[in-house]
Amino acid sequence: MTTDSAPGLDLRALAGESHRVDDEIRAARTAFVEAHAEEIYAELTDGRTRYLRLDELVRAAALAFPGLVPSEQQMAAERSRPQAEKEGREIDQGIFLRGILRAPKAGPHLLDAMLRPSARAQRLLPEFLETGVVEMEAVRLERRNGVAHLTLCRDDCLNAEDAQQVDDMETAVDLTLLDPSVRMGLVRGGVMSHPRYLGRRVFCAGINLKKLSAGEIPLVDFLLRRETGYIQKIFRGLLTDDSWHSRFTDKPWMAAVDSFAIGGGTQLLLVFDHVLAASDAYLSLPAAKEGIIPGVSNFRLSRIAGPRVARQVILGGRKLQAGEPDARSIVDEVVAPEELDAAIDGALARFDGEAVVANRRMLNLAEEPPEEFRRYIAEFALQQALRIYGADVIGKVDGFAVGSR
Repeated sequence: MTTDSAPGLDLRALAGESHRVDDEIRAARTAFVEAHAEEIYAELTDGRTRYLRLDELVRAAALAFPGLVPSEQQMAAERSRPQAEKEGREIDQGIFLRGILRAPKAGPHLLDAMLRPSARAQRLLPEFLETGVVEMEAVRLERRNGVAHLTLCRDDCLNAEDAQQVDDMETAVDLTLLDPSVRMGLVRGGVMSHPRYLGRRVFCAGINLKKLSAGEIPLVDFLLRRETGYIQKIFRGLLTDDSWHSRFTDKPWMAAVDSFAIGGGTQLLLVFDHVLAASDAYLSLPAAKEGIIPGVSNFRLSRIAGPRVARQVILGGRKLQAGEPDARSIVDEVVAPEELDAAIDGALARFDGEAVVANRRMLNLAEEPPEEFRRYIAEFALQQALRIYGADVIGKVDGFAVGSR
């Protein structure tokens, strides 16, 4: 293949050479991080005396080790482009974070950093303690009778997830766990203004594919922050180090599913202590259809629903109706839609007790040891970075985005 303006220029060969060079550089970068992860992390965190969140760590690494991860200028240029036109620099962040998370000292310390209260939640805590209400763009948080009600309120897009939603959810989860007068948390979707579900409650439509196509679903601030931040805080608790009893402040969590829990919505259900659903609701994980990895579902769903069901749902795209037997490993109670409010009240009463907190902590420790989660999320950091730049993914999400307009 040649061009008139540059006779003899073989564009395919040039592209192949570029990929070969990229592969060689990334192989060298991988080897370097794997060999020196502990030293790199110790330097960035002053010998693990400082807790840096994922975004803070990659920025610090870019300054301290030029070329190891993309610079802030390079990432700013990436953020300005749609996904199809990016250079794939987040893959280099994935290489770096996989190496750090794999390291036996650095990895646990980094995950601990993600379990500490966010700065935004600490700023909002006095307001929440006084008023019991915090209104955010994607989540409304309200304390009622010792229960924190987290209402997903992106009514125009069926509670589709993006970076703002992750930030709001982490803030709401932190406030729930920091408020001593809150005994448990409840997550439910609000009433929609979207024409297809006008006036109905919806739990979650999963990742916002329009935002992914536009290049607005980042690896660090969405895909990894979501899994290691608020979802882990629901499951494991908030790292507060304020008691010799436990390093964590944790509380029981419930979810109530109206209409559907798609993708990230179903992923979220896997960490709750009790899940209720309306009888007309369904669950699904269509990530394979989209070409991406459904978060930590590949790690959790086999344990919860069994390996065959997990493969049918994740690889085959099977939908689970809330009332069918295979769904009952995820959903604890199924009631008629008009009975869901009463069922929620009954479940909240049953799960109110100090023994529930202690027992959920031990169950979660037995079911998902922190070291096993760390090994999974380390590999996820790279594999998901590779997936979001796959040609098949870009083609699919561009098509979905066009279809949703």
